[in-house]
Amino acid sequence: MLTLRVLAAASLTLAALSACGEVATLPVEAGMGPTPQLPVPNTTLIPTVNTAKAVGWAADARPTAASGLTVNAFAIGLDHPRWLYVLPNGDVLVAETNAPPKPEEASGGLKDWAAGIVMKRAGARTASANRITLLRDADHDGIAEVRSVLLQGLNSPFGMALIGNQLYVANADAVLRFPYEPGQTQISAAGVKVTDLPAGINHHWTKNLIASPDGRKLYVSVGSNSNVAENGMDIEEGRAAIWEIDVASGAKRLYATGLRNPVGMAWAPDGKTLWTAVNERDELGSDLVPDYMTSVRDGGFYGWPYSYFGQHVDTRVTPARPDLVARAIVPDYALGPHTASLGLAWSANSRLPAPFAGGMFVGQHGSWNRDPRSGYKVIFVPFANGTPDGAARDVLTGFLNTSGQAQGRPVGVAVDGQGDLLVADDVGNVIWRVSPKL
Repeated sequence: MLTLRVLAAASLTLAALSACGEVATLPVEAGMGPTPQLPVPNTTLIPTVNTAKAVGWAADARPTAASGLTVNAFAIGLDHPRWLYVLPNGDVLVAETNAPPKPEEASGGLKDWAAGIVMKRAGARTASANRITLLRDADHDGIAEVRSVLLQGLNSPFGMALIGNQLYVANADAVLRFPYEPGQTQISAAGVKVTDLPAGINHHWTKNLIASPDGRKLYVSVGSNSNVAENGMDIEEGRAAIWEIDVASGAKRLYATGLRNPVGMAWAPDGKTLWTAVNERDELGSDLVPDYMTSVRDGGFYGWPYSYFGQHVDTRVTPARPDLVARAIVPDYALGPHTASLGLAWSANSRLPAPFAGGMFVGQHGSWNRDPRSGYKVIFVPFANGTPDGAARDVLTGFLNTSGQAQGRPVGVAVDGQGDLLVADDVGNVIWRVSPKL
């Protein structure tokens, strides 16, 4: 139990964290694109903490859509909606979820306590609802008039994927499958475990899922258990990686590694190239390290924790691994430092007009380790011939108010059955719908 002396020291520490720290010398845009600027690391005794306080949306308030677009609330009053999945019949599944409790041996200490305060301020320390809710817009007016709890009693669920008549759900510790029939609004059958997933401390707890186009494989993203392996590599076994699962047998293998916290995944138009959005490391300064999205090579290694954006060595990590650094793959496209780019969705079947056609939508949850703040918006990265082509464009902004408080924070993004863009907002507890302005 924390003593008054420890609490007083912690309060002073938090005050120092808020008042101290370095400031970015480059605009966020300098850390975006295929060749971002990567200045010399700027490590400080006290890391920059610049969290936006979560306040939610005032009545009738909403984000700001880009020119040619409009936004409305598809569903409100949800409980920390994080991830979205659109079923073939147009029903929308939303994971109402948050981090699982940490094991007792992983809790405690001043740093964890201070981190908890920061997370609570950002709206990220609510108890997990542990359910998947189904939303249906049967009359196609852009508002879900049907809401039903499809699954409940889960363990911090996140990713979802439908293959045939089986719905796969990634909990924080395992992949489960459930029988599903088109139009079903509630599943009462118990889930069958397909495979266990790395769990325990769960520094990064979200486990996303995507099925291969032929339905034979599942890909599961698993984030690291630390910032840069500061607690040793033994607790990182099987983490900072994307796993491939054989649907028929449940057997799994590591598909790609060295990805600090891969979350969103999407298939390129060729149906063969997997893309992911990755949150990179913290505490190297406001200008480092850019989050990124990249195509994922089978057997590829992407640097974490030993290097970033290719062969840029992180000297904080010991022992060094020059052999791994030498083969670290340079990501395809940087998404800006500390933007917390989580959501990723290809624009296929979207009816949003140019310039929002033929590319990736990215949900940027927003920074805590940058001054000034970055992210807190949804962007679009245009593609040509299967690769990013040009500067990112804002799709949805205004999640921060004029006081720098978070009215909302975008997470998952998905194109719905009508071709509109859905955005899960886990602070506003809203699913936003972005459509063409008529």
